[in-house]
Amino acid sequence: MKVTVVGAGAVGASCAEYIAIKNFASEVVLLDIKENFAEGKAMDLMQTASLNGFDTKIVGTTNDYSKTSGSDIAVITSGIPRKPGMTREELIGINAGIVKTVSENLIKHSPNVILIIVSNPMDTMTYLVHKTTDLPKHRIIGMGGALDSARFKYRLAEAMDCPSSDVDGMVVGGHSDKGMLPLTRLASRNSIRVSEFLSEERLSEVLEATKVGGATLTGMLGTSAWYAPGAAVSSLVQSIACDQKKMFPCSALLEGEYGLEDLCIGVPVVLGRNGIEKIVELDLNDSEMDKLKESADGVKATNRLLE
Repeated sequence: MKVTVVGAGAVGASCAEYIAIKNFASEVVLLDIKENFAEGKAMDLMQTASLNGFDTKIVGTTNDYSKTSGSDIAVITSGIPRKPGMTREELIGINAGIVKTVSENLIKHSPNVILIIVSNPMDTMTYLVHKTTDLPKHRIIGMGGALDSARFKYRLAEAMDCPSSDVDGMVVGGHSDKGMLPLTRLASRNSIRVSEFLSEERLSEVLEATKVGGATLTGMLGTSAWYAPGAAVSSLVQSIACDQKKMFPCSALLEGEYGLEDLCIGVPVVLGRNGIEKIVELDLNDSEMDKLKESADGVKATNRLLE
């Protein structure tokens, strides 16, 4: 199993590290445009192999896509990161050109590759890849909901003062501060609805803290977070590589599901060896559906900036 990660910055390097430590891939290729940057990150990571007990080979390359040839899965993290006060949507002009070029080069050398898009604005970048490549839709996946859901579960566990492993919850909708929809009604602690443990007011606080999770960290760190995004991507890669058929909310091209068409937005999907094996339609109530459609309108407005 060969995995390529394009962009050897903080998110890309963290992703490569988590994939290697999980020890399911034979090779991870890190690619970056900055001279010797990916090579240095790969060398640094390989020097942890004996300490962390993994056998995955990590290779770095400066913009040489021939080194990515035969990749089963490729992760695109390249593009400029968010700065404090910057929205994901403001990144579109620069990152669209980068993502288009990267995806074309990856497919040229690995025609059977499954692409995972991380670059922001993620839903729009995922839609761009659908529109500018010939890959079937099940092989183009946007990573957003998996990260947002991890942040949601962190906030729920914090509010209930319990381990995160006790908590299950999902975030759907657009991967943006205004667009995401944490499903508080369906969230649970060991199969018991979280509303049994938390007041409506506290749940509302959890919801709002989740929605600004990325912006909060950007303000604190001066740039986008990287540990949780890297871990989220590695989980998607592992589910595909190992055919685990796990369910994650991911940005997928909708063609009538949830009454939505011609956009990519976060919905639960089953990930297996073929990429997106199934889009799962939740039984949302009227309020949740209204919020999802409102989120979809926001994503489509950002998509129009591609024209």
